[in-house]
Amino acid sequence: MDANVLQQIAVAVGMSAARAERARTAADLIRDGTAHRWVGIYTVTDSSVVNEAWSGPAAPAFPTFARERGLTAHAVRAGAPALSNDVANDPRYLANQDDSGSELIIPVVRGGQVVGTLDIESDEVGAFDGSSIADLERCAQALAALWNEVGA
Repeated sequence: MDANVLQQIAVAVGMSAARAERARTAADLIRDGTAHRWVGIYTVTDSSVVNEAWSGPAAPAFPTFARERGLTAHAVRAGAPALSNDVANDPRYLANQDDSGSELIIPVVRGGQVVGTLDIESDEVGAFDGSSIADLERCAQALAALWNEVGA
C-alpha cells in the first residue's frame, strides 16, 4: 500500500468535523487505495456495532447489529483480525453485500479497548493474503483517531 494513502487517512480522521464525515472520507480513501469493493467503518459499543460510514456499491445490510454476531464478534473478542476468504461456506458471515466472496474485519484499538472495526469485503473468493491484511491493519491503526473524543 502506498504510504501516501495512510497519510491521507491520518489527515482525514484528524479533521475538525463530525466523526461520520471523517469516517466517510477515510472509507473512500481505503476503498480507492486498496481497490476492494466495499469498506465499512463501525463503532463498537458494549452491546452493539454501529456503522459510521461505508464506501461501495450499496449501504450495509446491517447498519447496527449485536456485537456477538458475525465475523465482527470474533475480531472484537480476540482483538485481532477475523478473516473469511469464502463467506458462502462460513457460518460466521453476517451477509452484508449480496455478491461478497471474502470478508476481513480488523479491530480498531484505543487504550487497550476495541472501539471500532474496519470491515472490508471483496467479490472474490480468496481475496485477502498476508500482505493485504498487513496493509489493512495499518489502515485500521490510522483510524484510531476517529475515537479521540467520546461521542464525537
